[in-house]
Amino acid sequence: MSTTKKLVLVGNGMAGIRTIEHILKLAPHAYEITVFGAEPHPNYNRIMLSSVLAGGTSIEDIVINEWSWYEDNGIRVYPGDPVIRINAERKEVVSQAGVRAAYDELILATGSQAFILPLPGADKEGVIGFRDIKDCETMMAASQTYRKAAVIGGGLLGLEAARGLLNLGMDVTVIHINGHLMDRNLDLPAGLMLQRELEAQGMKFLLNKHTEEITGKHRVKAIRFTDQTVLEADLVVMAVGIRPQVELARQAGLNVSRGVIVDDYMNTSIPGISAVGECAEHRGIAYGLVAPLYEQGMVLAKRLAGAATEGYEGSVTSTKLKVSGVDVFSAGQFKDAADTRSIRIQDDVDGVYKKMVMKDGQLIGAVLFGDITDGASLFSLIKSGENIGGREKEILLGVSAGGSGSGPSAAERMAAMPDDEIVCGCNGVTKAAIGDAVLNKGCNTLGAIKSCTKASASCGGCKPIVESLLVHYAGDAVGEQVKEGICGCTSYDRDEIVAQIKEMGLKTVKEVMNVLGWNEPEGCSKCRPSLNYYLGMIWPTEYEDERVSKFTNERYHANIQKDGTYSVIPRIYGGVTSPAELMKIAAVAEKYDVPMVKFTGGQRLDLLGVQKENLPKIWEELDMPSGFGYGKALRTVKTCVGNTFCRFGTQDSIEMGIRLEKKLDKMVAPAKVKLAVSGCPRNCAEATIKDLGVVAIDGAWELHVGGNGGVKVRAAELLCTVKTDAEVEEWTYAYLQYYRENARWNERTAAWIERVGLDHVKKALEDRDVRLALVERLELTLGRTVDPWKEIIEDEKLRKNFTPLAGTQPAAH
Repeated sequence: MSTTKKLVLVGNGMAGIRTIEHILKLAPHAYEITVFGAEPHPNYNRIMLSSVLAGGTSIEDIVINEWSWYEDNGIRVYPGDPVIRINAERKEVVSQAGVRAAYDELILATGSQAFILPLPGADKEGVIGFRDIKDCETMMAASQTYRKAAVIGGGLLGLEAARGLLNLGMDVTVIHINGHLMDRNLDLPAGLMLQRELEAQGMKFLLNKHTEEITGKHRVKAIRFTDQTVLEADLVVMAVGIRPQVELARQAGLNVSRGVIVDDYMNTSIPGISAVGECAEHRGIAYGLVAPLYEQGMVLAKRLAGAATEGYEGSVTSTKLKVSGVDVFSAGQFKDAADTRSIRIQDDVDGVYKKMVMKDGQLIGAVLFGDITDGASLFSLIKSGENIGGREKEILLGVSAGGSGSGPSAAERMAAMPDDEIVCGCNGVTKAAIGDAVLNKGCNTLGAIKSCTKASASCGGCKPIVESLLVHYAGDAVGEQVKEGICGCTSYDRDEIVAQIKEMGLKTVKEVMNVLGWNEPEGCSKCRPSLNYYLGMIWPTEYEDERVSKFTNERYHANIQKDGTYSVIPRIYGGVTSPAELMKIAAVAEKYDVPMVKFTGGQRLDLLGVQKENLPKIWEELDMPSGFGYGKALRTVKTCVGNTFCRFGTQDSIEMGIRLEKKLDKMVAPAKVKLAVSGCPRNCAEATIKDLGVVAIDGAWELHVGGNGGVKVRAAELLCTVKTDAEVEEWTYAYLQYYRENARWNERTAAWIERVGLDHVKKALEDRDVRLALVERLELTLGRTVDPWKEIIEDEKLRKNFTPLAGTQPAAH
């Protein structure tokens, strides 16, 4: 009889999954694990949402554990299916979809939700919080249509949301109830310095403002304040705090205050049920920062794994903000009081402010602005309670008490740092973990430490401290690596990997990783897809595409939506369709009860809300090619009506667009590629913000490249002007193949052109023999590429991948 116990985790977020990771390391076979998540996404780094919103990274890049991680560890996962009921007597949970799961141990990690002020009009369309991927997507979508955004809340989260909205091209005003920004973390001088910096970036502020009402018929139109002034707004983001999600626990009969009440070992009031993360309340405190939640998770994991552990005693917290080059650090009690003393320096010219607050000889709080290098060492002193009497100036200013000499060196600061100090707040990595990686696991470069521990792998703010610790532990044995590779698994960059694949004839992802000495034998979600692409690009006739190395969208040839359903975009060449095609699409949408049929920005029809098991049946009945709306491939060739109908048209843009799309419709690339053909310089097809745009002029065609119409709008640059249709095709195919062969994985043409320069591309393509050779290589690749929808329809083995396994949500596989 099996002795394996059943462990159910309610919540697929950072705290809960980090606890599971520790359990798997400490007792890998002790539990049969089931995870329920409210969102349809794998475990991701919520801290990095502001970077996604700001356009600095993608949603795929902030995923901590891909779906394959759950599969590899035998974890049954139900994404997008929250638990709605706990039966503590029967030791069973029930999900929204009706799934029942028995447990021996239950972990509640339901997190928090954004607090929405109970204002008149707060339920209107366009009023949201900033808490998850859905909120990011809502803001990004709003920026495409609307102009004016208001953020209520001038704290850490509100400023990060405002910076992201500013990057999306919106006019952003931050509304704050108090007199200076981040008043819970900064004193007045630092708050004013922060405001000046952000105003210089284009952010606007309304301070000491109390919101009275949000106005508008259905969608928000304006905000009215208690002083009866009004601010126009098309989007309102509330960032005024979070509330632990405790309703499920309350219904189950658990003791609940602000959060689910737990003891030092994360036990709740009912045996067999634990709580961890933002939903838990420990000694009267519900923490909202990641470092304390990871500390809780470690204690809980050790208890459930049967390992010895001291209880969790609470955390001293610190806050770090980085918005477009503005560095801020705050920890402890930073405000002056009658029984405290403080020392500070303020340099308005260089934008630097430093303050320490002392009480009874101990450092109890600190604020740093502009230069946060000493943040970690100050935080260590606050937590240790060490007496610093007489050394205040030495610590803050770098001079001795007598006014001369230097303060402690970097080496001395690293040596003095406690082993349990959290160095990487994003991933909960301690000084001891970094020391173990260097001393016992041979990690003697920053990249190796990043791969082994995840330290500095997220926001990168802790990188200087990690580098200092590397020197502290490794000494002269620090590796010579200066650059970083394509990910933390390797020190090789893109060009070196491609060269080694060609030189050594490497033909599989596994072979590349083995021969090139990958630090992580199985790779990661960044390097596996890139290697899969490079191998296919280099060996188009020999390499067999590796499905397991692709992201979910590309594995299933459909875009996964926020509710776990998928979208289907059939190929419609040049945006031109027929009554027969339209009737076929309508019939399929009606038969399979597709919730929405929408025209895309690229003139295509999108069937949204399709269940995964219905995808092959829909593809079969449509009998149309895949539009590759999910992949790093040619998406669309947008066209205007050209001289076929338009009185301003000078060339046949429709015919040209169809010719290009039919030729390139199965082309995969380092990133998605969008084309457009405009029949005259009026440019109705928006060809000058595409990866490649063809614009007709009198008697000729212009080819524009490197454009982008997304978050970072970039106008395309003129590559060349040609006279014939054949020359358009030749230059288009040569340019795209050159991009395919030379760009980094996941690098759009706009970023690639900015990196290498248009002159470099022009020079590379100026020789016609070179262009023809590129065209030939592209045609060779395209000649061996099959339509994925048709392949799956005809292959019963592939088709079985779309049949959901019993007890498992489709989106997880």
